[in-house]
Amino acid sequence: MNKIFDMPKINYIKFNLRLVRNVLALAIIISISFGIGYLSGFKGFKAEVKFTDVKIAREVPEDKNVNLDLFWKVWDTLGVKYYDKSKLIPSEMVYGAIRGMVSAVGDPYTVFLPPQEKKVVQEDLQGTFEGVGIQIGFKGTRLAVIAPLPGTPAEKSGVKAGDLILVIRDESRRIDQGTDGISITDAVEAIRGPAGTTVTLTLLRDGKDEPFDVDITRQSINVPSIVLEYKGDNNSIAYIKVLKFSAETSGEWEEAVIELVKRNDLKGIIIDLRNNPGGYLEKAVELASDFLENKDTVVVEEGAGGVKNDYKVEKIGRLRKVNLVILINEGSASASEIMAGALRDHDRAKLVGSTTFGKGTIQEPMDVDGGAGLHITIAKWLTPSGFWVNEGGLKPDVEIEDKEDTEEDEQLQKAVELLGP
Repeated sequence: MNKIFDMPKINYIKFNLRLVRNVLALAIIISISFGIGYLSGFKGFKAEVKFTDVKIAREVPEDKNVNLDLFWKVWDTLGVKYYDKSKLIPSEMVYGAIRGMVSAVGDPYTVFLPPQEKKVVQEDLQGTFEGVGIQIGFKGTRLAVIAPLPGTPAEKSGVKAGDLILVIRDESRRIDQGTDGISITDAVEAIRGPAGTTVTLTLLRDGKDEPFDVDITRQSINVPSIVLEYKGDNNSIAYIKVLKFSAETSGEWEEAVIELVKRNDLKGIIIDLRNNPGGYLEKAVELASDFLENKDTVVVEEGAGGVKNDYKVEKIGRLRKVNLVILINEGSASASEIMAGALRDHDRAKLVGSTTFGKGTIQEPMDVDGGAGLHITIAKWLTPSGFWVNEGGLKPDVEIEDKEDTEEDEQLQKAVELLGP
């Protein structure tokens, strides 16, 4: 029973009962290289429906005021008239009906996952994947690149955060699919594939008049969560690149913090959340808590009827006295926005870069019988001050462009400047 921000081992945060539900901020924004990644909440249940050897009762429960006559008329007509009876697989027809029902809600993050699609999601959250190395989500109703992962085929092919994906093509799999109305899971299925194969994406980029094609050869991808380096004079500024909030993040973060607390000469820390699509909610809470005071609020969950639950720091932050700058951009989403928003609201950090993606809802993952899954948006999350990032994302305190025509990282240089040479 998990909300996707899985909580493997957390040594320093003592979660309350609500957190023990494993809220995973499907803040996740959903990932191709990770599969579907970046989530904001999952619980679980077991449905009573059996999808194998399907036996379907036509009675409508007394408490459901709905007329299913049309549904059964179409079902029966297909059975009588469709020319290829081998295609009329009851379990697949049930999956299709459920998928349509869920998509009728109109929320791209509320999805039904047949067994194979659910398997992809689970594999992606575990670590190593075969794909192109991008996270995807929606800008409005349009499929968009949240971020390419560093060193992956997508980044090497020139894919950039913010690109709109118009068409997905894969000749070997006979896929030629426009993305208008596509679900995240269908897009993931189309873009992913075995290492060595090629997928072509038709992209539309801000500043370019015409769409263009990018051919990307898939490969096996394994990207760490945390990368620690040092910048500035005498390497006195710690630079921590947080690539994702996933199952392995806790251990990698712990190693980095142990190294940092041994140093007496640190002028400050730069946390780089650029192009980080999110992941497990608990991980965002865990990382942010090391910079905050005990009992500080990290994130607020607002559910049905406006009921609010606060997620608070429940430990002594080991880095709470260190000067801090956070780098953000349009590829920073979900759990990244949770961490950045909390640290700014508590006056612990300045945000440098460009406005974030804006993914402020929480999904609950449920297991249903037959190996299928259901992800339902159950709440939205707010920063400690009450701001909802869906309304425009987080705007930086210091807005600065990382220019494409220069080799310098202007945003990182600005962060170093703010902390001292």
